Amino acid sequence: MTSTLRPPPPASPRTPAVASPTPRSPRHGRTWRQALRRDWQLYSLAVLPLLFFLIFRYLPMLGNIIAFRRFKPGGSIFGEYWVGLRYFRMFLSDPTFWEVFTNTLALGALTLLFCFPLPIVLALLLNEVRARRFKRFVQSVSYLPHFLSIVIVAAMVMQLTSIEGTANQIVSLFGGDPVAFLQQPEWFRSIYVSSEVWQTVGWGTILYLAALTTIDEDLYEAARIDGAGRLRQTWHITLPGIRPTMMTLLILNIGSFLAVGFEKILLLYNPLTYPTADVISTYLFRMGFQSSNFSYAAAIGLFEAVIGLILVLSANLISRRTVGTSLW
Repeated sequence: MTSTLRPPPPASPRTPAVASPTPRSPRHGRTWRQALRRDWQLYSLAVLPLLFFLIFRYLPMLGNIIAFRRFKPGGSIFGEYWVGLRYFRMFLSDPTFWEVFTNTLALGALTLLFCFPLPIVLALLLNEVRARRFKRFVQSVSYLPHFLSIVIVAAMVMQLTSIEGTANQIVSLFGGDPVAFLQQPEWFRSIYVSSEVWQTVGWGTILYLAALTTIDEDLYEAARIDGAGRLRQTWHITLPGIRPTMMTLLILNIGSFLAVGFEKILLLYNPLTYPTADVISTYLFRMGFQSSNFSYAAAIGLFEAVIGLILVLSANLISRRTVGTSLW
């Protein structure tokens, strides 16, 4: 008895074949509108910071146009007429500008040389302290100067270095003559950098102490088993562990290399110390507000900003290629 093979019945047009669902990528799971609708409370927290940067950082960039236009007080805020690169040629041929540019480089280099590594050293020393009360005391004492106003710090520096101040009293104890420190150009850089170290080093240790807590303790245990001492553990474990934080802060410090502290220098310097104390920011202040040469000041400020941008990009590129850490 033979059986005939019958083909399967055709699929009904009313019942189309159902394809197996394909998993959606988590990145495309929600649109930005859905994310905004769901987490609008969190996104609303960013409104004020964004407004701050928009109003006080990005909108003022429009004023850079007066570096290429002739600006007159009382006229248009974008200048009266186009002058091209006239003001750039003016400050490039101005000996005073190159003097303040050299002072800015010197103060920026000294500040970076002392204020960048010293927080790392202090954080490493505090990390080795086992007495909690002493550690907290040192942290509190070193953090405190950061919360003082620049005006108060400048007043303290002026009082300490005055003719009858503490510094001259110590000089007199050793038989020396009183020195007017803030009237001597050769003393200004030492005084400024010392005050910066005193005011910023303690606060700078916070990020490094936080980075130290992320290092795995098993690495130290393995190093001790291998016979490594504290110095070798610091060199081979601690410093590589905080290297990303170090490089990030170094890039940020290099970006503000030319933006030496305007407020403190303005409060401490005087015409007698201009040869070593006058920097780009104070020179801009005098050109813009005292001489009312706003276009010339805007050209110098734009030049300083371009140099700072080049420094940041260069430092970020070198850091990414050498140690593999960068901001972007």
